[in-house]
Amino acid sequence: MTESLARLPSVDKLLAHPEAETLVASFGHALTVDALRVVLDDARASIRAGSIVPFKGIVPEADALMASASARLREWVTPRPRPIINATGVIIHTNLGRAPLSDEARAAMSAASSGYSDLEYDLSGGERGHRMAAVEDILCRITGAESALVVNNNAGAVLLALIAHCAGREVIISRGQLVEIGGGFRIPEVLAQSGAKLVEVGTTNRTHRRDYEAALNEHTAAILRAHSSNFRVVGFTAEVSLAELVEVGLARGVPVMDDLGSGALLDTSAYGLAHEPMPQESLAGGAALVCFSGDKLLGGPQAGVVIGQKKYVEPLKRHPLARALRADKLCLAALSATLTHYLKREAELKVPVWRMISMPLEEIARRAKSWARTLRVRQAGIKAEVVAGRSTVGGGSLPGETLPTWLVAIACDSPDALAARLRRNDPPIIARIEEGRLVLDPRTVQAGEVKLLLDAVTAAVGE
Repeated sequence: MTESLARLPSVDKLLAHPEAETLVASFGHALTVDALRVVLDDARASIRAGSIVPFKGIVPEADALMASASARLREWVTPRPRPIINATGVIIHTNLGRAPLSDEARAAMSAASSGYSDLEYDLSGGERGHRMAAVEDILCRITGAESALVVNNNAGAVLLALIAHCAGREVIISRGQLVEIGGGFRIPEVLAQSGAKLVEVGTTNRTHRRDYEAALNEHTAAILRAHSSNFRVVGFTAEVSLAELVEVGLARGVPVMDDLGSGALLDTSAYGLAHEPMPQESLAGGAALVCFSGDKLLGGPQAGVVIGQKKYVEPLKRHPLARALRADKLCLAALSATLTHYLKREAELKVPVWRMISMPLEEIARRAKSWARTLRVRQAGIKAEVVAGRSTVGGGSLPGETLPTWLVAIACDSPDALAARLRRNDPPIIARIEEGRLVLDPRTVQAGEVKLLLDAVTAAVGE
């Protein structure tokens, strides 16, 4: 081992390698030295462990070390997150960045970031304006709200609402709605951070109106309804409707806060899915505040939207926490452009999430057949066929709900190895494995990505 370690070249010797000049020119001297030190440390660790993977030979040659350093440098300077091609059929894929933005939303972000903007400037009056002006008016027009506010995400929206209106007082919630959202965060923990006291009523599967009525007292600040957007309880169940909760609250002057989570501005039942509660329905039903996400079924950037009655929304805008949670100009630009699609009644055509949800099955079949045919022509012997399957909405929306689709199924010796090769592609391609085959779902692949996808699959199958 000692002899092998001694045979490793020094950093200075590697810097004299012909490849080093190219690396220094591309990445700079300091970063190149850092990469060389890292790969040498890796080589030493491999030798000590009795393994020389990924190097060949007992001691890695200088060429292998330089190649590893080059790969490390490219990895370091590649912007993250990286674009990928989603062929999984999961429309709102949390691990893959949730909702892709419309062309107009991306253009709005580019325009807002390329120079100065009227983020907090009133052009008509020539004085300081309010950053919510970009989205508040359009949110109110679409939903019928009296006032609106946008923060960084929905958990932040709920937290702000609870702190502003319920700190030091009681909030009533059904035990069946004590949900855990992404990343392990739980509604009870959010409530605890707000300083409000959680009052649980009912049971996990059944909560009745009388449970809420019995819990109301002079210390009650609000009734909170948390929509189960990422799970479903079936069987012997009972829950209280929003209309009933509002009646219970009004009798004692207690507002109802509605945490919808996903934020569907279109009726999901029109597309063969279960009905997802809509923000405009909650407001019409009497909810004082409604909170939902911007990057799920709304199809925009990550954001937390609060809409509702003016007397409940305005205090949130003035609260000190609002500044800590506020949305930046890129978020507001993208959200404004996305909301405009709804205002113009073109969301189904323009917002990628809704374009995928509403994609006709015949169109998906046409794409799948074309892909399979192309792959068979390009790669002799490839086993690619079109099979029926299901797409998933995903992203903590419409749990258990799927849409019929057509898949391109590729049979090979190792679907896992093929999937790994596709993930190493540039751009990476994420597929799924079903019944021992790698499958590609055309529903979630954008039109401009098809050639890249087929080229990558052709190359990966041929390896």
